[in-house]
Amino acid sequence: MTQYYIWTIGCQMNKAESERLGSYLEQLGYRATATAEAADLVVLNSCVVRQSAENRVINKLNALKSLKRSHPGLTLAVTGCLVNSEVDQLKKNFPQVDYLFKPGDYPQWLEKAELGQVLPQRPSPSTFVPIIQGCDNFCSFCIVPYRRGRERSRPVEEITDEVKELVHHGVKEVTLLGQNVDSYGHDLPNQPDLADLLTELNTIDGLARIRFLTNHPKDMSTKLIDAVAYLDKVCELICLPVQSGNDDILRAMRRGYTVAHYRQLVTQIRSKIPGVALSTDVIVGFPSESPGQFQQTVNLLSELRFDTVHVAAYSPRPGTIASRQFKDNIPPAEKRTRLHMIEQLQESIAAEINAHLLDETVEVLVDGRKKSKWQGRTRSGKLVFFNNNNDCLGRLVKIRVEKTSPWALQGKIESNNTN
Repeated sequence: MTQYYIWTIGCQMNKAESERLGSYLEQLGYRATATAEAADLVVLNSCVVRQSAENRVINKLNALKSLKRSHPGLTLAVTGCLVNSEVDQLKKNFPQVDYLFKPGDYPQWLEKAELGQVLPQRPSPSTFVPIIQGCDNFCSFCIVPYRRGRERSRPVEEITDEVKELVHHGVKEVTLLGQNVDSYGHDLPNQPDLADLLTELNTIDGLARIRFLTNHPKDMSTKLIDAVAYLDKVCELICLPVQSGNDDILRAMRRGYTVAHYRQLVTQIRSKIPGVALSTDVIVGFPSESPGQFQQTVNLLSELRFDTVHVAAYSPRPGTIASRQFKDNIPPAEKRTRLHMIEQLQESIAAEINAHLLDETVEVLVDGRKKSKWQGRTRSGKLVFFNNNNDCLGRLVKIRVEKTSPWALQGKIESNNTN
């Protein structure tokens, strides 16, 4: 049997698309293998949102040159955000690659029949569901709109049918994905929005939890916040990237909101959704970011106290507005210093937030094992580990928290009442 191997880097959308690509290949008769060396087809699902990610992709492609030489029959394909409109140049740069196809597409050279809906063959109890592709915002630092195109929403009925089918195959939780989920539905007839979609999915029997990401502060509506507050299956976790705590930097980033607007939005979310967990993204070292402007970001994070902060150093992406208009003039060493400052700050904040859960009982959806322990997440996205001899995969269990850290909780099952 012909074997395939998919190497994935990057965002949750890439992970979801790789999962569905694997299902597509299996429906065509392929079988998954654990290594590229054992495969007849290797697919790299790439990410170029940061220079570090692009470097990893290029290093992987270079490493596969020797494998291609020793396995003449090996087919190498690349998808994801490395694939741009300059296909001929990519083929020239990477002659070892046989095929290139756009993110979210399927390899047309393999198409043998109309397969219809392609879903994960062996879905995790917690599974990603893409609901909108592309982005219309064109933040100055972001390459995504140039690689994934303008926003394209999937119909409510299509998504609902997919989630029902996933639940039939054992899925308990879905995470709805989009580069900007707050724009969902504006391009569909009758213009349903994300709140409408959540309301529809909330009625599905057997589905326990619903998550969604990523939001854009300028597009998040009061209607959506209200939906999270009153829909019982929608988890109390919101990802709300701020990127900077300085208005001038936000303006240069073309984010479309001010720090005051962002602070007001956080206040509104917390007032309407008690116990909500908030995560955010931050970029340090954006062109001409002064020490004072960076300190404003530190101050904002200290004030708002997020459960999770994803921080990255700015790296210019060729073709973006920022790469054309601004000089990358913050030294790499200074970027690393700023990044580590925020990491240290957030470690302290997360440790304090999680410490409040000591001796509390939390509901955990078990989605896998790590070494000898079961793992899963609370409704607010806290990672939890525990020991148990029974098969807990896919179950909702009550865990008494016995140990906390900035990154995870540990505990034991409080009762045998599992779902």
